[in-house]
Amino acid sequence: MRPLPFPALPRRALWLGAAALLLATTGCRRHQSRTTAHEPVQGGTLIYATDREPICLDPHVQGDMPQVFLAEQYLDSLVAMDRSGHILPWLATAWTVSDDGRTYTFHLRHDVTFTDGTPLTAEAVRANLDHMADPHTQSSTAGGYIKQYAGTDIIDTYTAAVHLRTPYAAFLEVLAQGFLGIESPRALARPRDENCQNPVGSGPFRIIRWDHQSQIVLARNPAYHWGPPTALHTGPARLDGIEWRIIPEASVRFAALQAGEVDVIDSLPPEAETPAQRNPDLWLLMADRPGNPTNGTLNIKRVPFDDIRVREAFIRSADIDGALASVFFHHYRRAGGPLSPTTPFYSPAFEHHADYDPDRARALLDQAGWTGRTAEGIRTRDGRPLVVHIPLKASLSAAERTLWEQVQATARATGFDVRLENGDDTTILEREGHWDYDVRIGYWNTNTADVLRIVFSSAFLGAAGVGGHHQNEAGFSDPAFDRIVNDALLTTDPDKRRALYLQAQTIAAQNFLQITTYPQSTRLALSRAVHDVRLEPSLNVTSLYDSWVTR
Repeated sequence: MRPLPFPALPRRALWLGAAALLLATTGCRRHQSRTTAHEPVQGGTLIYATDREPICLDPHVQGDMPQVFLAEQYLDSLVAMDRSGHILPWLATAWTVSDDGRTYTFHLRHDVTFTDGTPLTAEAVRANLDHMADPHTQSSTAGGYIKQYAGTDIIDTYTAAVHLRTPYAAFLEVLAQGFLGIESPRALARPRDENCQNPVGSGPFRIIRWDHQSQIVLARNPAYHWGPPTALHTGPARLDGIEWRIIPEASVRFAALQAGEVDVIDSLPPEAETPAQRNPDLWLLMADRPGNPTNGTLNIKRVPFDDIRVREAFIRSADIDGALASVFFHHYRRAGGPLSPTTPFYSPAFEHHADYDPDRARALLDQAGWTGRTAEGIRTRDGRPLVVHIPLKASLSAAERTLWEQVQATARATGFDVRLENGDDTTILEREGHWDYDVRIGYWNTNTADVLRIVFSSAFLGAAGVGGHHQNEAGFSDPAFDRIVNDALLTTDPDKRRALYLQAQTIAAQNFLQITTYPQSTRLALSRAVHDVRLEPSLNVTSLYDSWVTR
């Protein structure tokens, strides 16, 4: 999924916070952890601190990472995915696929109840898929994944036949994601904004209340006994509840963890990673997420990036490796290709296809006719300066903002006038909806290489979600590419899919559509009083079902 509006740190907070964090490692109150405890303990409340507040608690609406992190705690899915990428039964005990690949018949558990008392039935499956596909839901993630959805027939109370307009080999893979978690049909029948405040699932926890800009409170579901097949235990969650606190400032969040005021933090800032590793009261849990890595997508619908030579020149003008070293303290690795390495069918062949090469960048600009110079050294063509507009949302992290400032500096050395244009998130979203940008900063986390179709195929050029933004932010349209990614959905043969996705990665890389920077990742720092916090395999997001605390 792509990023959506959230508060951000002040620009200098990254560097000021780093100094404070280094000092804090020697002067904080220590966590009291019973390191001798070996058996899980029942009870207690875990305090989890995150940087971004969801705009809606229902992950069907829009669909950004803060929503799916929370959804993992209170929603279940039809199927699960294990670490090997195998699809396993969950709410659906079994399924069959028609010979033409367009009908999936799901057989459901008979003993599942949502926390509002509504039973899980085939009608609930239909209500959820209809809700995701309904344009009024404005589901740019879940709805985007199931564009092929045609409808659901009820075979009997616990059997649903889901029909697709075209075969979709990635269907079960995306159904394993929390973005497509199953909600109570009674709750979904409420107005969208009401359901956003308090959605209802069948998961190990239920939402009690949302104190905006402060916290979301969850309590254990005592009836829960249908956990995922990848879990460590069965029955209700071990915790009594969760306090999901919103602490946008990275230094404050990390200081709260060191002081024992919270138990877990996510989005561990890069400047805190080394201090956290050295703190004996803490442990780290990290994993890269699959999908399209963090990037700047180039808008090829207008000058200057309608010229592939200028696109390549800009990408080769950006010293991403140098920026990652200085801004992220060598903790983040480079992502050079259109897929993150943890994505199925990823190929490493593109990691260095467009490395920093200012000499080649200058030659390409000469070839493209940008041979003039202003007094400041900016390239010109026909008297027009080579300007690149990059809108920066207020929600952009301090570290990422600094990374793009370094891109601005190295690109200027080859003649680009890169303008980083700050704005509130609503204004930037409106600009994106009108293609008013040259570079759009974002990412897309998903557990399938079909992300290439979503971010680069012509089927996703139209508006989706709030603000009219586009999943295909490059404006790229290539019939050969469209055919390849669509053919990859027609077969379940892994060798054929791998070959097709290799072709798709090749086309995306050869067209120089993105500056890819680093893989999105889940980065948790935890008190040693916390045990069995795990990462759900499909997206590597936090799961607290098995977790327990010792005080």
